[in-house]
Amino acid sequence: MSIENISNNKCFGGWHKQYRHRSSTLNCEMRFAVFLPPQINTGVKVPALYWLSGLTCTDENVMQKSGIQRVAAELGIAIIAPDTSPRGGDVANDDSYDLGQGAGFYVNASQAPWNRHFHMYDYIVKELPEIIEQHFPISEQRAISGHSMGGHGALTIALKNPERYSSVSAFSPISSPVNCPWGQKAFTAYLGAEQADWKAYDSCELINNATRFVPALVDQGNDDQFLIEQLKPQLLDAAAKAKNYPLQLNYHDGYDHSYYFIASFIESHLRFHAEHLSPSVN
Repeated sequence: MSIENISNNKCFGGWHKQYRHRSSTLNCEMRFAVFLPPQINTGVKVPALYWLSGLTCTDENVMQKSGIQRVAAELGIAIIAPDTSPRGGDVANDDSYDLGQGAGFYVNASQAPWNRHFHMYDYIVKELPEIIEQHFPISEQRAISGHSMGGHGALTIALKNPERYSSVSAFSPISSPVNCPWGQKAFTAYLGAEQADWKAYDSCELINNATRFVPALVDQGNDDQFLIEQLKPQLLDAAAKAKNYPLQLNYHDGYDHSYYFIASFIESHLRFHAEHLSPSVN
């Protein structure tokens, strides 16, 4: 698999780099960003945190707004930030912000016209890690995190693949997409009208059926404008408590849905993941 480097920026002794490549999974050209911590200069392979962004976002949001690089450089963790959907002139799209390009929801679409390109689940779980581990000094130790739609993606991907991820975290995740307007709209388009098929991408349903647990951390702002209608963290909390699932859910007064919230607590998420990665990561 060939990749093309399109930008390089030194940051906290490491490097932020952007790449593009042709994705066989998504049938289009894709872009992703990587932060490589300074520890790679010692010749060791470092673990990776995959960050999944939310609706309308790209690989740039977390790298430019969260301040994630400072603590990642200290801990020796690479950050991998993919785009949020397939892109391009021949890729299906919609006029609304919550469907189509920029709104992949990290599922494998089964319905036309979306099923030609929208296989973000397979891209994140399979193709992208293969590319990362082939081209960079990054080990097979992985954690995953995300925000909003990306928080939904991180939780569902970790829950469906507990052997692949040491830990999972999320900011303001769409906790139960089968029970909110964003999820219902996207799942109807991508997966069809049969709601039984939606449950394979719903964190609460996956927790209910979990047999192997991945340690989970979720932070939610109490002043989030999407809290009640779209995010519904109480459903995630109830599912975790019923299953005795290792979920730490924190609420924060005054914080909203923005990257100001993420920047305020990103350090605690990185340190949480470091505790569950290799003992050499600290």
